[in-house]
Amino acid sequence: MSAPRIEFLWWEGCASHRQALAELQAELEAVGLDPKSVEEIEIENDGDAEAMLFVGSPTIRIDGKDVADAGDDQPALTCRAYRLRDGRISPLPDRADLRVALGAAMTARNGD
Repeated sequence: MSAPRIEFLWWEGCASHRQALAELQAELEAVGLDPKSVEEIEIENDGDAEAMLFVGSPTIRIDGKDVADAGDDQPALTCRAYRLRDGRISPLPDRADLRVALGAAMTARNGD
């Protein structure tokens, strides 16, 4: 089984990216994937945001798919807000959403 491609897109203007990366790496380790395999991509300007379809920091994509629905958010150099499963708004994605996205990617790669 090949490991899924994990992209972590971030902007320095949002302090939450450090915690989000640590949580992502913990979830990777929990499912037996290398936490150092994350491709960290710094978004530095509006042009980068547009080119990478970056809807806010942090954005996590697994095999090209965002771990959370971005709705109609447009690419922008901004901080991202996530809706947690309990309805609260957070600067970090829900860890359950990370687990679900990782599981789906691993299942797809196994052909199950």
